[in-house]
Amino acid sequence: MKEVKTPKKPLIYYYGIVLLIILLFNLLVTPMLSQRQVVEVDYGTFMDMIDEKNIGMVQVEDSQILFTDKDETTVYETAPMEDPTLTERLYHSGAKFTRVIEEPISPIWSFLLTFVLPILIFVGLGQYMSKKLMEQAGGGKGSMAFGLGKSNAKVYVQSTKGIRFSDVAGEDEAKESLSEIVDYLHNPQKYTEAGAAMPKGILLVGPPGTGKTMLAKAVAGEANVPFFSISGSEFVEMFVGMGASKVRDLFKQAKEKAPCIVFIDEIDAIGQKRSSGSLSGGNDEREQTLNQLLTEMDGFEENTGVIILAATNRPESLDPALTRPGRFDRRVPVELPDLAGREAILKVHAKKIKTAEDVDFHTIARMAAGASGAELANIINEAALRAVRSGRIIVNEADLEESIEVVIAGYQKKNAVLSDQEKKVVSYHEIGHALVAAMQNHSAPVQKITIIPRTSGALGYTMQVDTGDKYLLTKEEIENKIATYTGGRAAEEVAFGQITTGASNDIEQATKLARAMITRYGMSEDFDMVAMEMVQNQYLGGDSSLTCSPETQKEIDRKVVEVVRAQHKKARKILEDNRDKLDELAKFLYEKETITGEEFMEILTRGEKQ
Repeated sequence: MKEVKTPKKPLIYYYGIVLLIILLFNLLVTPMLSQRQVVEVDYGTFMDMIDEKNIGMVQVEDSQILFTDKDETTVYETAPMEDPTLTERLYHSGAKFTRVIEEPISPIWSFLLTFVLPILIFVGLGQYMSKKLMEQAGGGKGSMAFGLGKSNAKVYVQSTKGIRFSDVAGEDEAKESLSEIVDYLHNPQKYTEAGAAMPKGILLVGPPGTGKTMLAKAVAGEANVPFFSISGSEFVEMFVGMGASKVRDLFKQAKEKAPCIVFIDEIDAIGQKRSSGSLSGGNDEREQTLNQLLTEMDGFEENTGVIILAATNRPESLDPALTRPGRFDRRVPVELPDLAGREAILKVHAKKIKTAEDVDFHTIARMAAGASGAELANIINEAALRAVRSGRIIVNEADLEESIEVVIAGYQKKNAVLSDQEKKVVSYHEIGHALVAAMQNHSAPVQKITIIPRTSGALGYTMQVDTGDKYLLTKEEIENKIATYTGGRAAEEVAFGQITTGASNDIEQATKLARAMITRYGMSEDFDMVAMEMVQNQYLGGDSSLTCSPETQKEIDRKVVEVVRAQHKKARKILEDNRDKLDELAKFLYEKETITGEEFMEILTRGEKQ
């Protein structure tokens, strides 16, 4: 998409205005300031200088006499007196003299020239400069000072390099829903004849980085219509009423350029639910902006050709009046991509770089489970940077695998040196995770194990990769995950008889899963299918809050401890029963620092093959 900017006058125009002001200043003000200072003397001094022939030029007026000395370096002034011999004395002194008859000036003209005219000049100049400043700020005619009421929306038109649906991968359902809008903008009469009306507004909801903004631009690119883009936060102003003015201006521009698309990003900044109480406090400006938005959307006829797209990560926080039919009629989920979607996104972004022919994007997509479109683009870029650091221009599969680890756990810490004992503890810890996972059913296969410290603070990690996407988890699978999380601590207990602080993240993840089993998934016999916890902001981390009494919370805490303790006990028994494999694998990892899932399984199954 190509941004269209309002044409502005060249700088030479304003330089010319400044130059004109400087010239007027030099012509009018400077001469007055540069006048020589007049020295007042009495008439006797004037007569003495005449006798001494120290007179240069004399100007005789009715109210004063101005004269200079012989060198004409100083101007003198004296009051006139009755002196019939003055002309003769001046003649004999060799002075040049003249007589000036003053014409009386009207007091009205004197007032106008000395008082009114300067004020008019300054006021006119100020009004002119203020108008130009408003136009430069985007205010235009009839706008408030400095363009405060202007929407400042960026306007794009289709270009030869515009974004199309083919540039957006992994969101097939969303593209299918939005393609109907494109068809309507191309052939509106087809829908009009059938009596169908397109939705006035379409709300794109989903986690950050899933491509909501790119989808909106792709709609405009496919439809080849102007595209207005503005963020919800840009409507919020410190002056009450400015946000509503910006909304009015935005919709006015949209109607003038119809058919077009208006995209409001992060609409929750102005579309949050209005307070029910009378004391709204500092929310007046936001609520006025929301009210104006609701009014403008109601004012749209079905056939104006203006489609409103909006994006948000918090759909549950929007005002019901904004999401009702007739305003944002359609909600389009833009979720995290599945396995096929991740593979397609990786291939789209890989077109921008040079990759080796043997790169398996399916494997990379499996390793990047849960990644958004933006994170997948970052993975491709990190792989290209790694190739350049290695002195290559071709990206191979190892670069992509390492870039996934960079996104997940950070860069390798080159200067982090573990002692031999710490290195041994970390080896047993990571093998404990992998061994418990491998000895359980329905666990994801181990892809890689490493004890190289990362910038995220991890001293090592075990990567498990599912063969495909999983949308449902059984109780057994969740319990296996908890057991795998506790496997690292259990390995420390079995091998050394003591524990370290290295299991802090494992403890957090195991506790979170155990609590979800009881409070959200109904996997507890004591509470059955009763929700004890409500999830909020599902697209922004999924914050939750308990909805039960303090007594029930105590019971939930007790159940969580029981679940984690049982899985910890199971993990420890698995490691004790396979102590020889634990020692062998830990020693192998200690020596190599990084091993693959194939190497891990080869050692684990070596005795079984014999």
